Amino acid sequence: MQTAAPLFSPDKARVAGSKPATFLPTTRAEMDALGWKQCDVIVVTGDAYVDHPSFGMAIIGRVLEAQGFKVGIIAQPDWHSTRDFEALGAPRLFFGVTGGNMDSMVNRYTSDRRVRSDDAYTPGGLGGKRPDRCVIVYSQRVREAYKHVPIVIGGIEASLRRIAHFDYWSEHVRRSVLVDAKADLLVFGNAERQIGAIAQRLDAGAPIDEITDLRGTAFVRRGVPADWVEIDSTELDTPGPLAPRVDPYASEDERKQVLGAAAGSAAVVTAMPAAATNVVKFYRKVPNAQREHSVIRLPSFEQVSNDPVLYAHASRILHLEANPGNARALVQRHGTFDVWLNPPPIPLETDEMDAVYELPYARLPHPSYGKAKIPAYQMIRFSVSIQRGCFGGCTFCSITEHEGRIIQSRSEDSVIREIETIRDKVSGFTGVISDIGGPTANMYRLRCKSPAIESACRRPSCVYPGICPNLNTNHAPLISLYRRARALKGIKKILIASGVRYDLATESPEYIKELATHHTGGYLKIAPEAIGEGPLSKMMKPGVGTFYKFKELFDRFSREAGKEQYLIPYFIAAHPGTRDQDMLELAVWLKKNGFRADQVQAFLPSPMATATAMFHSGKNPLKRVARNSEEVVIPKGIKVRRLHKAFLRYHDPENWPILREALKRMGRADLIGNGKHHLIPAYQPVSVPRPGGGTMRAGLPFRTQHTGLPKSGTASHKRRGPP
Repeated sequence: MQTAAPLFSPDKARVAGSKPATFLPTTRAEMDALGWKQCDVIVVTGDAYVDHPSFGMAIIGRVLEAQGFKVGIIAQPDWHSTRDFEALGAPRLFFGVTGGNMDSMVNRYTSDRRVRSDDAYTPGGLGGKRPDRCVIVYSQRVREAYKHVPIVIGGIEASLRRIAHFDYWSEHVRRSVLVDAKADLLVFGNAERQIGAIAQRLDAGAPIDEITDLRGTAFVRRGVPADWVEIDSTELDTPGPLAPRVDPYASEDERKQVLGAAAGSAAVVTAMPAAATNVVKFYRKVPNAQREHSVIRLPSFEQVSNDPVLYAHASRILHLEANPGNARALVQRHGTFDVWLNPPPIPLETDEMDAVYELPYARLPHPSYGKAKIPAYQMIRFSVSIQRGCFGGCTFCSITEHEGRIIQSRSEDSVIREIETIRDKVSGFTGVISDIGGPTANMYRLRCKSPAIESACRRPSCVYPGICPNLNTNHAPLISLYRRARALKGIKKILIASGVRYDLATESPEYIKELATHHTGGYLKIAPEAIGEGPLSKMMKPGVGTFYKFKELFDRFSREAGKEQYLIPYFIAAHPGTRDQDMLELAVWLKKNGFRADQVQAFLPSPMATATAMFHSGKNPLKRVARNSEEVVIPKGIKVRRLHKAFLRYHDPENWPILREALKRMGRADLIGNGKHHLIPAYQPVSVPRPGGGTMRAGLPFRTQHTGLPKSGTASHKRRGPP
């Protein structure tokens, strides 16, 4: 894998004598108090400003501050005018625009497209404090206010929209957000390397449109430079009959003639850029010496908009080119210009991760919020992030697309220092660390045994269909960290709230023992997601047998510790590959094992996810995509999605009518009755007025089997990665 410049290599003359701000300024008065006439960079964010390393704007702001730049924050501005965007004046270098820790559409709408009433990243948890697609809206307001100031967009919302993407909320394929936002650069993935380099280059006088070589960035250009080798993506993975092949050595007139003859085909919408003359058909013909100057041309925005098979093909190529060790640049035509994606950024080294998380964060919301509580902060204020990335490759999850599949871990010493900081300086700490984890609880320091193999690998998952023999699954470093952390003076309990990857955990019974004995607060959440092979194969999740193996070990070690503890499994309804029969089998399994989920989540097709490509195209991008390739069952439509959610909440009387109808249609009326072996009863409770308003149900109580497992648990399933 290529090396990267050190993350912290600031201009010593600029940094000399500078002192970190207690909070990055959000008003002109705060700038004046710091003696600033102008900010170098202003970060506009859809989240409330919390100066904590779990919030993206805080990390980016503090990283730039450590490099000597003056950074201001505009948090949750009123987007109906430019007034709030002008509050700090124009920055000297650029505006950085982010939607926040969550995609604004996921934050705003449920999987059934209903408007949420709350927002965990807003003071008081109030909804409606950010616009839909806020990266676009914020960028437009910034451009209105300051026409000539560069705009750099980033965060998970921009990262997942870096190419043409299916938008679940409009049921259309949308252009790259870079185009709609009219930004100068898009930063994808974790942004510390890119954002620092951009600031340094602009500070040195480089024009924004000349910054085209940074990994982890996307930009607009016209055509492919003459010294680059252009590879047709359809030669890497043939999706089926497309347009007639154009001879790369033909004259421009001959090209136009061939393309014009095929103009009636839905697959041909735009011509190849005139600058792209060095095109090869087969990637094996590109010498290794030229790989760094080769770019893969994806089907254009117009093509993938009109052809779902080409959309699935483009998604597959994007995910195959996701390893920083071997990824090539990608280019996608949008009308008369190209959106160019450089390879992903080089992951941070351990010392760099330590430095990022040990910057002088106030670890508090900005004082301007007064006593208003910010739910997301309340949840994480006593938690510690120990790693980034995920090699699980779950097709519905956005973590891998954003953070990558190479695990980036902090040192044990750094984590211990942060716990001590929480203990000594964070108000309200009672001795309980609420979580030590990350995207997953137990991938700390787990990586490929061979750097050479890791750099060359294109597998989307290191653990599916089975754990790769090249993967280091040694949990000893994590066990050591747990033991050292809980031995600290003043620490009463270390809980694990991040999801445990139980197929990895079974590789280390000692880890499960540690977890059950010391780090579970009665309930432990894990995510089988499904039990049927149909949906599991499309999720890239292990079979239910692995769950049973983990449960056996967890239960045994809990008994040995003298503790009554339970597993809370999470499941997704209506995921691609899921039939009604799969959900019925899951409901029967839940009933048999005594699980009663309080909340359930239907599959939400997030931009750029592999499962979203399945949802849109009905094809399986985990394999070669072709016109006649595998068709995927897609539970679409509100009626089907509600039925699948109803199966997960089989115990809720409100779902019984729809379930009775479905069971009769499926020939399983034998599951309707009042016995213990039935799934739902034959009767329907009568709703009666509830004192004080509302209704309550009258009728016999619904009983479940007593299996020693909990009767209720939360199965709310939101996927979001750290900034």
